[in-house]
Amino acid sequence: MTEIHIPLQLMLVEDNSADAELTIDALKASRLINNVIWVKDGAEALDVLLKDQDEVQPGKQLKLVLLDLRLPRVDGLEVLRQIRANPKTHLLPVVVLTSSQEESDLVRAYDLGANSYLVKPVESEAFIKAVTEIGFYWMLLNKLPGETR
Repeated sequence: MTEIHIPLQLMLVEDNSADAELTIDALKASRLINNVIWVKDGAEALDVLLKDQDEVQPGKQLKLVLLDLRLPRVDGLEVLRQIRANPKTHLLPVVVLTSSQEESDLVRAYDLGANSYLVKPVESEAFIKAVTEIGFYWMLLNKLPGETR
């Protein structure tokens, strides 16, 4: 298998260290991601996201946000609302990756412009498979406006 060396970035907004490590390991093992930015709360996510994207990593474009909903300081739904309200980030794909199975969270996330909503699988093998499939689709197959390939 050929290793992919495309300068892609993903932001993981996750306060649970075990889930974050499993997600990052799955993405890196699949060789889909060169750089994962992990932030542990909604306020930190907004601080990074609402900067000029070139400041996140010079020469690299943030292509996806994996967003948990239950976060300290600023919850995931508010992070999503602010992403969509900002002209610099309003088209950025956001996948909600959460343990919440509440219909109200799902509806609210889509109302606020989530691109996808996934409930975290409980079993680690299923979790790794889901994260790998998310990475493959959003990082390699999905095309963003202004992107050349």
